[in-house]
Amino acid sequence: MKDALAIHRWLLAHQVHHEIVRLPRPMTCAEELPEAVSAAPERCLMVTVLEVTTWVGREVVVGVTSPVSSPPRPGALGGLLRARQVRPAPAHVINATTDYACGLVCPLLLPESLPMFIDDRLPADTEPFFTATGERHTALSMRSLDLLAVLPGKMVDLRGSRARGARVAVA
Repeated sequence: MKDALAIHRWLLAHQVHHEIVRLPRPMTCAEELPEAVSAAPERCLMVTVLEVTTWVGREVVVGVTSPVSSPPRPGALGGLLRARQVRPAPAHVINATTDYACGLVCPLLLPESLPMFIDDRLPADTEPFFTATGERHTALSMRSLDLLAVLPGKMVDLRGSRARGARVAVA
């Protein structure tokens, strides 16, 4: 499983300024970040892993990076991907796919084979974002601009309103 040390080493190798924050108490999921780091929920990011069933019956696992304050709605992602069904992935699929502990997935160091989408409402400014690190006792803090520069994935509108005929490929 990936952890804060792996993230720290990767960010150092890419010369990205960051901070690994030791939490005052352990957390069980990224939704607890705002309370754990005393930050606004809009400044705390989570990765939601979803199973998508296409209209031809193919199953695909995708990840979505979004603020804790507005997790992705499966219906909005389903409309974006023109999927038949979108549902949260079970814990064992999340663990195996991301190599992070379920609920504590960091948006960095994810496999290239995992299609990633980034909520386009994330502000590109100099304020810090906080994310999980795969560990219960730590969080990652990075300036918004730095994090957005290294996040893998495609920026998408997850508000649910898509223009008719717009498509996004999944893998």
